[in-house]
Amino acid sequence: MLTPTDKIWCNGKFIDWDDAKIHVLSHVVSYGSSVFEGIRCYDTPAGPQVFRLRDHMRRLMDSAKIYRMDKVDFTIDQMCEAVLDLIRVNKLEACYVRPILLRGYYELGVLGINNPNDLYLACWSWGQYLGAEALAQGVDVCISSWNRIAPNTLPALAKAGANYMNSQLIRMEAHFNGFAEGIALDTNGYISEGSGENIFVVRDGKITTPPLGNSALPGITRATITFLAKRMGIEVIETPIPREALYIADEVFFTGTAAEVSPIRSVDRITIGSGSRGPITEKLQKEFFSVINGEKPDTEGWLTPVRK
Repeated sequence: MLTPTDKIWCNGKFIDWDDAKIHVLSHVVSYGSSVFEGIRCYDTPAGPQVFRLRDHMRRLMDSAKIYRMDKVDFTIDQMCEAVLDLIRVNKLEACYVRPILLRGYYELGVLGINNPNDLYLACWSWGQYLGAEALAQGVDVCISSWNRIAPNTLPALAKAGANYMNSQLIRMEAHFNGFAEGIALDTNGYISEGSGENIFVVRDGKITTPPLGNSALPGITRATITFLAKRMGIEVIETPIPREALYIADEVFFTGTAAEVSPIRSVDRITIGSGSRGPITEKLQKEFFSVINGEKPDTEGWLTPVRK
């Protein structure tokens, strides 16, 4: 269950958590017309800092533009400042931030372009998405029977609420079959991503990851891990990955704002590598967390301090 905080930001004003409500006939309820982000704020020695804030807000507006929802009264910089204000108001040192842009209440028809685009920002404390032990021990996953959305059906580059109906099917199937997560194939049978995570495969010291053309979301953590790996001298190749490549991989891991960097220890009950977190995954985990936790210099300007 969510742990309520004091305030939610709505269209430029702070409102009480319990007052953040929409009408049942809002466009988003019937048609899934929302775009959203997931952002983490970390407690560092320099105080709370938000990871890649502007990149997330830019992706939010990219998603909105794809769905013709980008008519809002706020710039990306103003939305970034609103996120910082929200964390300050709620007096949190570390938290998860959820910006949501949705088509609200006015007309009820598929078109929806006359409905208001309402922007909400919420934050709360949230631990490891796949469980605290997953970061060290890894998780057991399966290949889903549900394919990822096909090109030219729903745009995979947009982080849209409607897309996550597909994700829910993937995640529920995995859950009821005893797995922590599911991995979807694209419509051509290649690895796409998890229900809410990008995926990386390690073999012979090299890393591969599906290209965006395999219906994968352009993940912010995905881009971060790719950058860090290359900086550490580890080759990263974007290429279509067949299902069976996971079974014979040395290591496989998820990335995502919620999942962070989570190793996968088995796929379809086939043990991956040694059946525990591999050395390259561990190196990337340590490098990633050392940056986001403020233990190493933030040379790329990824952290935005909350306190002025």
